[in-house]
This record gives sequence, structure tokens and C-alpha cells, in this order.
Amino acid sequence: MTPAHQHPPQQGKSPHHRDHGLGGHPEHDDAGQAEILDLDAEVLAEHLASLTAWLPLRNAPGRIVDLGCGTGAGTFALLDRFPEARVTAVDTSAGHLRLLREKARARGVEERVRTVRADLDTHPWPALGTPDLVWASASMHHLAHPDRALAAVHELLAPGGLFAVVELAGFPRFLPPDAPGGRPGLEERAHAATDRFHAEHVPHRGADWGPMLTAAGFAVEGERTLTVRVEGDRDPAIARYAHGSLRRIRGVAAPALSPEDLAALDALLDPDGPHSVLRRADLAVRTERSVWAARRA
Repeated sequence: MTPAHQHPPQQGKSPHHRDHGLGGHPEHDDAGQAEILDLDAEVLAEHLASLTAWLPLRNAPGRIVDLGCGTGAGTFALLDRFPEARVTAVDTSAGHLRLLREKARARGVEERVRTVRADLDTHPWPALGTPDLVWASASMHHLAHPDRALAAVHELLAPGGLFAVVELAGFPRFLPPDAPGGRPGLEERAHAATDRFHAEHVPHRGADWGPMLTAAGFAVEGERTLTVRVEGDRDPAIARYAHGSLRRIRGVAAPALSPEDLAALDALLDPDGPHSVLRRADLAVRTERSVWAARRA
């Protein structure tokens, strides 16, 4: 449920992996992206479970498709929520799908998971069955032609089936406003730089999916924004999550930052330095996730 995406200007092709706004593309950074996805899933598991529990389903789905599954956060949350269901997990990254299959074996649910490698900006889509529920978390905004994908999902779903679109209403923040010492507000300035980048290269990021879903023939039955705050002392993984996220933000923000800001950011990212984010005791994950639930009539 991600995911600041630091992707280069190649958005004409669809990544279709769940990046939660936290990473580069699997074509050139599978390992780093997978680490961020796994940390996101670990730290925000409780919030993801609340989203799956909120879905306005008429019956427990037996067949689910996870579009842009990444390393499987949504897939496994859905398998936990619906113990009789089977999930078809779709992603463009072979590495992410391999990790997902390894996790499925380790959890003893490999017979309930099928993986499909596909770019959803291509046509036609591979055979994905006739699902009762389609889940797309932090993937739809990457599409070059989201209207086509929404129409494809509408055709794919079983009559009365539900489509859940989960997107980031805000990218995660970790530092207090007065941090770091000497350069307060650094994190917000770095995010502002990535926002300008994404406004050009990821135009559907932050979109209101309700009207687009309606235009594609869906009936939007619910919308919810979940405010997330997890204090750093609750989970030691938060420091690693912050470090990995800020490291990836640097890749896009660096050209727009002042030399002083860049030096302060590098000090936060130095794992052995005295100012490393890994050593801070005042971190908290702060973000928002929005979800739209839309039904095929």
C-alpha cells in the first residue's frame, strides 16, 4: 500500500508493481525495491489489514487478481483475509514474482497463488480468469493509459465483482519538522523536489480515481482515506524503512537540493555516521492511503 517513487523518465511503460511510492523500477533495481516493499509491508501490516477488512464485499471472494503485486504484501493480506481464496498475482518484475513465490512456499500457500508477468499497458492482457475481486495498490497511477486498464478490469471482473484501487494520498515522512539539526525541514524540501519530478513523469499520481472508475462503467460504492502514523519505538524496522526510503528519494531530489541540504541528507544516509537516520530515536511513519471500491454492475 507502495511505496517516494524515484523512477527515471520512462513512464511510457508501466511498472505494474506495488511500489508504495518508495522505489525505482525493477528493471534496474529489483533488490533495492524489493527491500522497500518488504519493509513497507512489515511496518504497515496492521493498516493494510484494515483496508482489506473495509472492502464492501457481498460474499467472500474465491478468485482474486492482484495487479502490480510487487513482492506480495497485498497478495498475502488478501490470502489471510479470505482463507478460501486463490490469488493471481501480476507484476512486470520477474524478480519480485520470484520472491513472492518463495514467500508463498514458506507460508505453505503456494497452491493458492499463481504468478503472471505482464505489462498492463500492453493489449491484450494475459488470461487472468474471471475474478470476484481485483486489487490494485499503488500501481494504477503508473499507467500510461489508465482508461484502457480500467476498461480491461471492468471486462475481466465477474458480474457484481469488486475493484479496489489503493493509492498513496501522501508519501511517507519519517523525520520531525525540526530535523536534522542545522537544516530543519530538509525532508519536506526533498519531497517537494520529487513532487515536481513526478508531476512531469507520473501525471496520474494523486488522481481522484472515482470519476475515472465511473466513466469506465463501475459503480463506486465506497471511498476511504486512512491516516497512518506509526511511532519508531514500536518497530525497529522503521529506521531501516526510513533509511531505504530517504536513500531512494535522494536519487531524484539531489539535483534540486542546495549543497547544504544534500550534505545534510548524506549525513542522514551514512549508516556509520553519528547523524545517521538509523541512530535516531524520534522517527515516525506518517502517510495516508486512499482506497476506492467500485463494483461491476
